[in-house]
Amino acid sequence: MAITAAPRRSVKSSGTPSSRRNWGIVVMLLIFFMLNFADKAAIGLASKPIRESMDLSASQYGLLSSAFFWLFAVGAVVLTAAFRKISYNWAAGILMITWILTMLPLTTQTTFGVLLASRIALGFFEGPAHALCQSIVHELFPPEKRATAGAVVNAGSSLGPLLAAPILTWIILTWDWHASFIFLVAISLVWTVVWFLYADRLPFKKRIIINEPKAAKVDPNGDIVVPFYRLLMIPSFWGLALLSFAGYLITSLKVSWLPAFMNEGLGYSMQNVGVLVTIPYIVAVAVLLGAGMLSGRLLKRGHSSRVARSFLTSACLLFAGISMITFTQLQPGPLQLVLVVAAFSINSVAFSIGFAGASDFLPSHQRASFFGCIVAAYSVAGMVAPYMLGLIVEAAATPTEGYANGFLIVGITICVFGVAGGLMLNPARARVRLLELTAMYAERKQVTR
Repeated sequence: MAITAAPRRSVKSSGTPSSRRNWGIVVMLLIFFMLNFADKAAIGLASKPIRESMDLSASQYGLLSSAFFWLFAVGAVVLTAAFRKISYNWAAGILMITWILTMLPLTTQTTFGVLLASRIALGFFEGPAHALCQSIVHELFPPEKRATAGAVVNAGSSLGPLLAAPILTWIILTWDWHASFIFLVAISLVWTVVWFLYADRLPFKKRIIINEPKAAKVDPNGDIVVPFYRLLMIPSFWGLALLSFAGYLITSLKVSWLPAFMNEGLGYSMQNVGVLVTIPYIVAVAVLLGAGMLSGRLLKRGHSSRVARSFLTSACLLFAGISMITFTQLQPGPLQLVLVVAAFSINSVAFSIGFAGASDFLPSHQRASFFGCIVAAYSVAGMVAPYMLGLIVEAAATPTEGYANGFLIVGITICVFGVAGGLMLNPARARVRLLELTAMYAERKQVTR
């Protein structure tokens, strides 16, 4: 997504826009992303009081949880296009204001219909958040510093729920679940005010960079020239879609059902859940960084991209699926808790290492659209999984049995999709095939001339 940014008042003579001001914006974006994921996790943390106060069945709560993802992909596409000509500060500020507006109805007594509509709207407006943050980072920093700045911002996906879980749980237990949304709205308002005071304020001006080196960046896949639809027909597209779908099954259930599962299915108190639910997010950061380092080392040692990207992602998801299957067969205890943490800590690997594998064969100008199609594919997991788990829990004789049955099915699905996706995603073969198609289309053009 191309987000133009407002002109800065001063630019370093070196031309590299890495001043303290820019790093301050990165910190603000980190908080922005933390709030993004805290909003996602809020309903899961308040699942029990919400269900009790509104007399919701497990299937109704599952429907509520899945509603967040119904328009997620649509919002990512539509709002990304709408924000293309708006400066980064206005785009981020507008998004935060819309999040506040969607949460306001939940700060007081409300109905299930309003709650459902609020989650649908929040999902729509949170759709472009990740792409927006990365676009701002790419606008502010030269290529050699973008990875570090982007990683800092992405850490918000784990830090948000990690910090929100104990705080929001305490607020919910001390007052009620409406108070947790009052807290989120208040923090979001403070962020909005600080953002507009700190960031550049001209909404539609392009950013002017003085003396910035304009060295052309060579696209390693620039020799691939094929119609976009052909990218969606190669096996590697479907392989990445399956890997991402498996990863998002974990993501969607972690933010929607994990607190309820720990409370109702495993028997932990709400106070303990507020602490225990943070552990998978802590481990997820370590797993993500560790897997990224391992992938890089495998490439340096001469292993193929298929091994370093596809098979590594597949192995991580297979481990998560087996852990999930196994914990459904155990009695509550330390070993089961370890396996629960393992199962819910692997999801981010599919969106980092797997996507890096796709970049090994994609022309740079087609990556955003390609990944947009992947987002549309894996967002289906968010629509379906929370609702289906709710139906399974409701149909079972006891919640414990329902959670065991549901997560058993999910674990098997993750294993199947993880293995199939890993076998189908073959960056080297995809590149060869796309080069063949490039030659074929070039030949056709010569004939038509």
